[in-house]
Amino acid sequence: MPEAIEPQLTKNALTVLERRYLKKDDQGQVVETPAEMFRRVAQNIASAELIYDPKAKARVAEKEEEFYQAMASLEFLPNSPTLMNAGRELQQLSACFVLPIEDSMVSIFETIKNTALIHQSGGGTGFSFSRLRPKGDRVRSTGGVASGPLSFMKVFNAATDAVKQGGTRRGANMAILSVDHPDILEFITAKEESDAFNNFNLSVAISEAFMEAVDRGADYDLINPRTGQTVGKLSARNVFNLIVETAWSSGEPGIVFLDRINKDNPTPKIGAIESTNPCGEQPLLPYESCNLGSINLAKMVCEKDGTPSIDYAKLERTINTAVRFLDNVIDVNRYPLPIIAEMTKANRKIGLGVMGFADMLIALGIPYDSEADLEIARNLMCFIRDKARFVSVELAKERGVLPNFQGSIYDVTDGLSLRNATITTIAPTGTLSIIANCSSGIEPLFALSYVRNILDNDHLLEVNPAFEKIAREEGFYSVSLMEAIADKGSIQDMAEIPSHVRRIFVTAHDVSPEWHVRMQAAFQKYTDNAVSKTVNFPHDATVEDVRRAYLLAYQEGCKGITIYRDRSRDKQVLTVKKKEATAVTRIVPRPRPTVTTGSTEKVSTGCGNLYVTVNSDDQGICEVFTQMGKAGGCAAAQAEAVARLISLALRSGVDPDSIVRQLKGIRCPSIAWREGSVILSCPDAVSKVLEKYSKNGDCDKQDTSLANTTVTVRNIAGECPECSSLIEYVDGCFVCRSCGYSKCG
Repeated sequence: MPEAIEPQLTKNALTVLERRYLKKDDQGQVVETPAEMFRRVAQNIASAELIYDPKAKARVAEKEEEFYQAMASLEFLPNSPTLMNAGRELQQLSACFVLPIEDSMVSIFETIKNTALIHQSGGGTGFSFSRLRPKGDRVRSTGGVASGPLSFMKVFNAATDAVKQGGTRRGANMAILSVDHPDILEFITAKEESDAFNNFNLSVAISEAFMEAVDRGADYDLINPRTGQTVGKLSARNVFNLIVETAWSSGEPGIVFLDRINKDNPTPKIGAIESTNPCGEQPLLPYESCNLGSINLAKMVCEKDGTPSIDYAKLERTINTAVRFLDNVIDVNRYPLPIIAEMTKANRKIGLGVMGFADMLIALGIPYDSEADLEIARNLMCFIRDKARFVSVELAKERGVLPNFQGSIYDVTDGLSLRNATITTIAPTGTLSIIANCSSGIEPLFALSYVRNILDNDHLLEVNPAFEKIAREEGFYSVSLMEAIADKGSIQDMAEIPSHVRRIFVTAHDVSPEWHVRMQAAFQKYTDNAVSKTVNFPHDATVEDVRRAYLLAYQEGCKGITIYRDRSRDKQVLTVKKKEATAVTRIVPRPRPTVTTGSTEKVSTGCGNLYVTVNSDDQGICEVFTQMGKAGGCAAAQAEAVARLISLALRSGVDPDSIVRQLKGIRCPSIAWREGSVILSCPDAVSKVLEKYSKNGDCDKQDTSLANTTVTVRNIAGECPECSSLIEYVDGCFVCRSCGYSKCG
């Protein structure tokens, strides 16, 4: 047995592990090393061997070591809940869940409760809202009218906001609505307001019949799900164009080709697939869960006679370990609900994927956007699928086929006797790839050089290690050049860098949307489930560019598509540029007039009642006062300080909306609810009041009710809201590679 290795981790990886994965004591102090974490997980997952052979203690020890070596070497990592929870009290190890929503209040609110339990345990959830009757439809029990799917989505969104996953991250949801639902137009445009449904990714479920109608320029039927009756018609082409236009402006909705997904449904007799997990790569039946894991392809490269090549022997060994690991997870998992345990164990779906693909290509000297790259992608994923299926067949011989084998797509003459209904998935690996120090999933590199903001307002230049190595070896490295790259975000027009280096080191925005889609399709061809991939567009891309990408995804056999046009999601720029140095200009605030006019509003916060006064002079809003509790208290002092600084900024000419954006969404441990709106903190409360008054600048004629305010939690100017480092948009989520912050939706 080889000697146990010690994990070699970067500073960023250690930061992420300490914040989100390692055990902490009651005081919040880390009491576990990364090696101990990997050992804890390996020991727990290996214990599943005893279920099939109670006397197999030697095998348990052998598999524990095998699992530990795979993780500690960073060659394979399971999904985050497994790393966080295996061998601990929670023991919830799955990343993905799909919950059904039937057309009744009982079902809707039972699902909200179950969603909260799943989010608390660290999982993400997907839903189809397609069964809910449309807005304005009859409600027989009350004689009233239905409020429609989007009204209930708002309730799910608010519930998600209030539950922090396992104390480590906020929940993520997928909402899917069928294209033939009568409320489809409202769903498509639901995220036109950037503050709306901030805990959801949205996708439209599209059928083959709809796509054929788009091609013909024909109308299609809208179906009331309560009655099954046709209630209207829409132009398929117009609806498709609306999807495209909205995705161009906000990045959503995505598209899910549901007929195509159900064509590959391995257990059709158990039910139809209606939804996926939050990032779209895992189609699941209602109440199914799935545990995922990824092989680090950056570790699967070797040299033969001085030429780099894929180490297929090592890759096969890693596949063997990973499939058994993931199958074991199903048995030692503690599921949030008994019905989820039943469904998961009956189908035993696992999702083995990859990360570090861009790093592998760089090591092989192959451009990301090339025919050679697509050929590697297809061959590589075919190899992974075939070897993983072989392991599943061997596990079936040892432990039995999946309980729902009878009637499955494998239950045919000369079919595969598999242990697992699905085996391969290309999942997002935002945080895992930080731990493994590799590129995310099958995405290109996000940046070659960028500036990381640190706490003392200084800047730290970070350079991709492979790029820095080749820059030094070929003699063109300099700090000034690396800073210039951080400014530009691309090296493609930098003549001082050799052309062969520029061809290999392409970033996400150097790759055309067509190549993003073709890459997704190449991996999809040999993937059981689906592929999480972001199709990046430059800011100046047209609506027609997005339309072509959506059509290409359909033509190329993808199961869905998610796009992101640079700077479309946030009001300020997502960029790799560092802040430009500017001359210091001292601004003197205008004097406060003797008389001002305004209003005072009482807001309930988690720290008590906060009274917010907003006053105006003849130039507009000029000051804010706050009062909370008795003078001299900590909360009162901080509230007063916030108000003084706001007033100073207002009289210095700062736009009130800019102040609102800085304050809105700030959280404290104690939140409060007011008439359906959540108040996250005192600064958040001030922002909500100020926002209302800033819309028309008249403090005397404002509705003083906060009933219609909404929660906004968003990133600021491309910086991580937790550590201010560069934030990436990959795999449908915002991810910070410095501290591990992530947010989907």
